[in-house]
Amino acid sequence: MSTPAGAPAARTVSEAVHRRRWLILSVLMFSLLIVVLDNSILNVAMKTIATPPPTGLGATQSELEWAINAYTLVFAGILFTAGLLGDRLGRKKVLLFGMALFGIGSVLAAMSDSPVQLIAFRALMGFGGAFVMPATLAILMNVFERDEQPKAIGIWVGGVGVAIAIGPITGGLLLEHFWWGSVFLVNVPIVAAGLLGMLLLVPDSRDPRPGRLDPSGVLLSVVGLVLLVYGIIKGGQLADFGDREVLGSIGAGLLVLLGFVLHEKRSDHPAIDIGYFRMPAFSAAIAAIALVFFALMGVTFFTVFYTQSVRGYTPLETGVLILPLALAQMFFAPRARLVVERFGSRAVCTGGMLLVAVTLAGFVLLDQDTPIWVLEVLFFLQGAGMAHIMPPVTTSIMQSLPREKAGSGSALNNTFRQVGGALGVAVLGSLLSTGYRDGIRDELAVLPPGARHDAGESIEATLAAAERIGPAGKALVQPANEAFIHAMHVTVLFGAGVAVIGALVVAVFMPGRRPAENPDEEQQAVGAGVPQAGGRGSGGP
Repeated sequence: MSTPAGAPAARTVSEAVHRRRWLILSVLMFSLLIVVLDNSILNVAMKTIATPPPTGLGATQSELEWAINAYTLVFAGILFTAGLLGDRLGRKKVLLFGMALFGIGSVLAAMSDSPVQLIAFRALMGFGGAFVMPATLAILMNVFERDEQPKAIGIWVGGVGVAIAIGPITGGLLLEHFWWGSVFLVNVPIVAAGLLGMLLLVPDSRDPRPGRLDPSGVLLSVVGLVLLVYGIIKGGQLADFGDREVLGSIGAGLLVLLGFVLHEKRSDHPAIDIGYFRMPAFSAAIAAIALVFFALMGVTFFTVFYTQSVRGYTPLETGVLILPLALAQMFFAPRARLVVERFGSRAVCTGGMLLVAVTLAGFVLLDQDTPIWVLEVLFFLQGAGMAHIMPPVTTSIMQSLPREKAGSGSALNNTFRQVGGALGVAVLGSLLSTGYRDGIRDELAVLPPGARHDAGESIEATLAAAERIGPAGKALVQPANEAFIHAMHVTVLFGAGVAVIGALVVAVFMPGRRPAENPDEEQQAVGAGVPQAGGRGSGGP
């Protein structure tokens, strides 16, 4: 039965939850904050962790990558399963579990005595974080009415900007005054405050009709994602995607995921309805998220080395330099819905993707002596571009699915983002590494033969080798900077090309209007009998 024109839409959220919805969103932002904050802090701390004890752990370039990738591998591998468990067991329960586990992992990581321990505890943090990310967005969808969801999602995405802004500066301040483990220990008070807020304010919700479990589908999704992400990461580390182990892992992962899709299509109780991908709004938005994070994660990974290794900025100064990107997201993301309402999701997201492509290509302007304000402008425009991509595509994904499937929808959103980001770090990192090694190979002749291969792995490795051999090593500094910058220019142009492909996908396949603007699409996507968040049917109070 349709709502008469001009009449207010029937409320699907209980009055008690509706009144405190903005407080609930604030608590959810704490949950989001720790996941993003930790990764942005770690990027600044990488150089310190690489230094020998007692200042750092003496981690090699490969160990540093695994400190990041162990988190990504576990996080991406179980995101989908975590979202399904939230729909079935209750999103508040899995959110509390994930937050507590993330806090425990943070304490253990801070106390690590070796790079191997750090990698293991980062994996534990990734396991906890996988239960946090999908639950926050799923709860948001269940405490806000449909007309307010774009605004709430914009604020949720803007929270990423807050974490990006706070993380590097906090990391820089901590590293100037405390030991490297403080960048993990800072998570503990945030986790404690978040847990208290959740217990007091956040309602529980779940799928009232979850159906039977699909253990085969869950197992296939975990195994397939882990194999795929592992192969991507390993290819980036080896800078060789033709390696037998890399091809075997990626190929096996794709085959298992293909088996997962076939299983889900035939199952009468699938973990995820594959039919969702037949909706243009859903599929185009998923593709946009994966492609934009492919381009951006790969570039931001080595930006730290440009600012610190080539330009000589401290970790704290590097954190301040990243501020424009974060501030642009904080300012524009909550307002993106207003632009979407005027021009439509397709135009706004296409424009955002093209802006990201232009700013990535703009990195070719950066040299050893380029005025630093050029980097600041590029960061600000990148943040503005992302702020006009993430809110509308996230809204498109979440509003394409029934509300009771919010957990699995959020998990798919985050899974494709993580896989895209991991692929970006691996592929663009591999391209950067290969370009750098080619550019510095001849200059490494001043080093002993046994040290040349390791010294050519990265600019940090070259500079460390140069320092070890004393005055003769000074001749390596300038060639290392030049080789890195040339490799960076080639890499960012490749990333810009990927962003252009993303713009084309969005322009061709994404609907021009938000799903909520089309009553027929809304009726088809949401359907009858959507559970009431906060009501008895959804596990609310």
